[in-house]
Amino acid sequence: MVYRVSVVFEGRVQGIYFRQYARQWARVLSISGYIKNMPDGTVNAVFEGQRQSVQELIRKLKNEHPKAEVIRMDIKVEEPEGLEGFQVLH
Repeated sequence: MVYRVSVVFEGRVQGIYFRQYARQWARVLSISGYIKNMPDGTVNAVFEGQRQSVQELIRKLKNEHPKAEVIRMDIKVEEPEGLEGFQVLH
């Protein structure tokens, strides 16, 4: 079953290859979706995939990125849309 979440990451998350790190791990974990920087300094993402894989990607972004400091996340579970591939949006 496909699991989908929308996540807003707050903290030190822009200008440090956060989105590229997400893309790299999304591919490894077979997650579809997208990630983009927002004007307010947050990063918004949508992840679709197996629940365990989506949770692992969120954990990696929160705890394992070498330069990021995620101080808050807003996670919302949504209905899957059948996305394919993973994109870094600008």
